[in-house]
Amino acid sequence: MKRNSILAYDVFTKTEEDVRIRTRVGGIITLCCLSFTAILLFSEWINFNHVITKPNLVIDREHHLKLELNIDITFPFIPCQLLNLDIMDDSGNVQLDITESGFTKTRIGSDGQQLGTTNFKVSEDLLEYSPKDKNYCGSCYGARDQSKNDEAESVDKKVCCQTCEDVKNAYSDAGWAFFDGKNIEQCEREGYVEKMNDQLNEGCRISGEALLNRIHGNIHFAPGKAFQNRGGHFHDTSFYNDHKNLNFKHMIEHLSFGRPVAQFKSNKDLVAMTSPLDGHQELPSIDAHNHQFIYFAKIVPTRFEYLNKQAQETSQLVVTSHMKPIGDATDYSTTMNSRQGIPGLFIDYEISPLKVINREQHATTWSGFLLNCITSIGGILAVGTVADKIVHATQRVVSHINNK
Repeated sequence: MKRNSILAYDVFTKTEEDVRIRTRVGGIITLCCLSFTAILLFSEWINFNHVITKPNLVIDREHHLKLELNIDITFPFIPCQLLNLDIMDDSGNVQLDITESGFTKTRIGSDGQQLGTTNFKVSEDLLEYSPKDKNYCGSCYGARDQSKNDEAESVDKKVCCQTCEDVKNAYSDAGWAFFDGKNIEQCEREGYVEKMNDQLNEGCRISGEALLNRIHGNIHFAPGKAFQNRGGHFHDTSFYNDHKNLNFKHMIEHLSFGRPVAQFKSNKDLVAMTSPLDGHQELPSIDAHNHQFIYFAKIVPTRFEYLNKQAQETSQLVVTSHMKPIGDATDYSTTMNSRQGIPGLFIDYEISPLKVINREQHATTWSGFLLNCITSIGGILAVGTVADKIVHATQRVVSHINNK
């Protein structure tokens, strides 16, 4: 191909240096263009280094994984000895009084000061049989059939209630109210009665974690020992009902279903949605002795993926709350609700079949960054060229008019 033929395709025509005109206004426009270009390029660099969160909604196929419950709640008007935590779900799995494993109960005085953790275990010397009688067999006070104990050859074959806890279990199996254990030998000996009355005006802070199945379930704090039978799930509320100063007003220090994600800096609103009830208080001025505090939690499994390729499983929550009177045991006519249910704090949770994946990434890619830089430079130069031509043409017209 001839050289002249190639020249025909050159769209970047050149001008001789001798025919170019440099003006002071053109220099000012050039400096302005350079300044604007530097600002735009710096803005593009900041935008390139900015980390954003890109959500993606998928079907949750990891139902076999456990859901981690993290909880920290303070009850100012119910003692630790009376407070129980149960977890039930639709699979039939029931965890009764799980506060003795994985949870810490801290006694709260009437002035709000912490009094130390609760000691659940009775001293070993109190659990031993009476030293005066090696064949000691504690009475179950009619809750169990002990009529054939005289025919038994040894204590091991007798039906006995050796500790206060044994008597409580026997009462629960029989469906009897236990009250405070007064006049029960085992409870008097172990100091249970004295402890219950001494802690009557205390509060309790309970914190810990547990593993849940990924199905619909219920978490509830209720007074008295829990027991399960064919009739359903029950609590011995006899002691609670006898003391009208007790109630389930509470302060939620922390509640989440999954590990904290405080290090996820790109979107603090998403982090807040993993524990929206933190700092929430339910301290109404009304008498809440016969009230249920109910929370309905919609749980959306969530995975946070970081720039360093690490990932963390947690959950986001949408929570609504409701306070419900259950009626007085002695006067059903005072409310529209019959005496159904028990007082307490109930968290009814439901797991969404969908899963949200929040992925950290840069606002733009390298190719996008370079393209934006080139576009910014070209745009500024094009605008500057047009501005220079307009100003130069205006100057020539004005000069021509003045010369006339």
